[in-house]
Amino acid sequence: MQLILILLVVLGGMGLSVEAGLLGPLGSEVGDLWATFSIFGVGAALTFLLMLFFSPRNSPSFFAQPGWQLLGGVLGPGYVVILTLATPVIGIAMTMIGILAGQVFKSLVIDHFGLFGSPHRKIDRKRLIALAFIIAALALVAKG
Repeated sequence: MQLILILLVVLGGMGLSVEAGLLGPLGSEVGDLWATFSIFGVGAALTFLLMLFFSPRNSPSFFAQPGWQLLGGVLGPGYVVILTLATPVIGIAMTMIGILAGQVFKSLVIDHFGLFGSPHRKIDRKRLIALAFIIAALALVAKG
């Protein structure tokens, strides 16, 4: 099961690269914020349809959840605007490696301290080496 989930997140990462490739040209045609809005509009419509057919009807109320859990809704548009602005200038590879470096760094911190209710996983030497390789990849792509 874990291998299947790893493959799914790799596919999801590939999807983000495609999204970045689509956002750059769309942003230059309609504007960066309109491109961001269109991505979220299409995504919201698709999610709504999926909820209609596949979401359990007796799930807890969305409005009963703590407000801090909704912060992802604030972070998402910022991420998409950054993709829209950066991709045409620095390229998809550089954008994605930069995003990955930021994700891995912050993920290590979140895991280490068990933030947001996630399981506690200490930062160890192997995790730091992995982060160093990602930073090295960022430097190599930047100079290449």
